Amino acid sequence: MTTEQELGAAPMSIMDSLVRNDRGGPKWLWRSGSLVPWADARIHVNAVGHASVASVFEGIKAYVSHDGNRLLAFRLDEHLRRLYESARLVRIDIPYGVETLRDAVIEVLRANEYREDVYLRPWAFPAGIVQEQMVPAGVSCELVVDSWTFQSGLGTERGCRAAVSSWTRINEASMPPRVKAFSNYHNGRLAMIEARENGHDWPILLNERGKVSEGPGACIAIVRDGVVSTPSTTSGILESLTRETSITLLRELGHTVVERDVDRTELYLADEVFFMGTGWEILPVTWVDGLKVGEGEAGPVTRALDAAYHSVVRGRSAEHADWLTEIPF
Repeated sequence: MTTEQELGAAPMSIMDSLVRNDRGGPKWLWRSGSLVPWADARIHVNAVGHASVASVFEGIKAYVSHDGNRLLAFRLDEHLRRLYESARLVRIDIPYGVETLRDAVIEVLRANEYREDVYLRPWAFPAGIVQEQMVPAGVSCELVVDSWTFQSGLGTERGCRAAVSSWTRINEASMPPRVKAFSNYHNGRLAMIEARENGHDWPILLNERGKVSEGPGACIAIVRDGVVSTPSTTSGILESLTRETSITLLRELGHTVVERDVDRTELYLADEVFFMGTGWEILPVTWVDGLKVGEGEAGPVTRALDAAYHSVVRGRSAEHADWLTEIPF
């Protein structure tokens, strides 16, 4: 049995940062065209339920710059474009253009006068009370931009225990995995509950072909004999911007990165394993199914990626300035 000291920071803090706001919420959110007091942004209880099935969202982070005088929204434009792609695939219409939503995100950051790292969630959902079980295509939607502060794990010692789940990752023939929809996350939620009940921190899902897919809220990669391998975008994964970022940074660091099918047993033979996602950032996996990964701590490739990613999102690096949208204090 491993101890929390062996694993580093408890991964539960990742979930806490995404689902709880200890301050009770920011002052403002953006809703369908204007800023609204956070406490007044309400809908009828009957508007929840069937409407949620068709809802799509994005998770975006804005980091305080290394010099402490501005926020840097990371890959804002790419995240917003993906939101519209998700809406297209679930056949709902967002009644605002990308530029309007981009301005809304910046307006929310400024109105709340954030001086800390911020998680932003733009999301679209069918408007009004939806009583029809199957939400029709082209239904009128509301659009909300919510936000809350979070504590980044970048640059800290951390790690997690993972286990291969008995649940299979959803696939293109059932519910398109590349859609960032609330309903898709029920698949990962069931896998997470199973993992926790069996004494692990996070699950790793396999796809319908028995190949490694992703975690419940992040993509995954392994390092074996110096080569980084990550499941391809046809392996039942979300088309993750953090994954794309990580591949770019790893190659710039001189590492070979291969996108391919990954077998379950490769997880047991890997020198390093790590998750990557907006919420999770770069999270080392130190145990898989009770087998220690490498030395049971973040390996050199994972550490190098973590440092490079941290440098970019804080604006320390001169590279990839185009990934950052600056909001001065």
